Amino acid sequence: MSEGSISQAEIDALLSDVDMGGLANGASPAAASGSKFDVETLKNFADGLKDKLGSQLNTMTGAEVSVDSPIVETLNRDQLLAKIPEVVVAVMADYSTALSGDHLFIMDPECAKKIVSLVNKEEAPELDDMALSVISEVVAQHSGSEITDLSKDGKLPGLATNSPEAVNQPKAMVRMPQDTFALFTYPLNIDGTPYTLWEAVSGPVADGMVKALGGGEPAPAPQQATGAAQQFNQQPMMGMGMSMGGMSQVANTPNVQSLQFPNLQQVGGTPEQGNIGLIMDVFMEMTVELGRTKKTIKDILGMGEGTIIELDKLAGEPVDILVNHKPIAKGEVVVIDENFGVRVTEILPALEHVAVQM
Repeated sequence: MSEGSISQAEIDALLSDVDMGGLANGASPAAASGSKFDVETLKNFADGLKDKLGSQLNTMTGAEVSVDSPIVETLNRDQLLAKIPEVVVAVMADYSTALSGDHLFIMDPECAKKIVSLVNKEEAPELDDMALSVISEVVAQHSGSEITDLSKDGKLPGLATNSPEAVNQPKAMVRMPQDTFALFTYPLNIDGTPYTLWEAVSGPVADGMVKALGGGEPAPAPQQATGAAQQFNQQPMMGMGMSMGGMSQVANTPNVQSLQFPNLQQVGGTPEQGNIGLIMDVFMEMTVELGRTKKTIKDILGMGEGTIIELDKLAGEPVDILVNHKPIAKGEVVVIDENFGVRVTEILPALEHVAVQM
């Protein structure tokens, strides 16, 4: 460390909770986090997909799209959080068949808006449900290319992922793979503007990919003792109480005691809860839903002034209160001066929040 200042590498290490001793010896953050994946095999796999990704985005957007050589590394959750913006568009497309584990895509909201504006021919699109469905389709096409390459020669028959589900939310709320995972970083260029697409896969998925691609290193054979060490290992061990006269072996009786384990006590709070203050100023969209219904295209085209639409809610039934399109409470409609409002009558249990987001 230079006197009176701190280098960027040291700052990144502190943010990523990486041992500075390892960095000082020339080790990369991936090595310091306990890299265990065949990064070279995964890098070759990603190189084979970058042109397909560019072609798919070109077809969807009609824009000039190029994808530079991807970067593959192994890291943990804190290291990924240090790389990405405060608010992101995240798409979960977990592997479910042949491989099983977390599969996550992340991009900057500006990148998502750029793609949506080109696909939907909008100047300034909002990242609503329709826009997020466009991003989910981008991920679905890229995942399809991955599945095709990984399934060659019948190595992973029936390989599939869950349907992609996109969300726009603070990065601290994104569900990420546990422990150490593999991260693919694709540098994009759309109509001359640089963007980044990140793809994270959990450890078991990364290992399965490497195996299907024919990578990985065989485990080293156990070393054989040679020379004096081998001769020493073949000699019988004498007890400390050996008699020098009769050369008889007397084994000392070992002092065996029960091992005492400390009581396991649950530590209150998760690491994320300690950082909740970091996102207190982040704005989130809150909406009140009066009700829903389904209509055929014929019925919708036939609508006009005076048409009455019957909803699935009964008169007097509580309305739904949603945050970022996720139900969190119920309430009743009130009138405040000349504006509508809603009085909260019920907060949904936390378990229902989790069930909705899964």
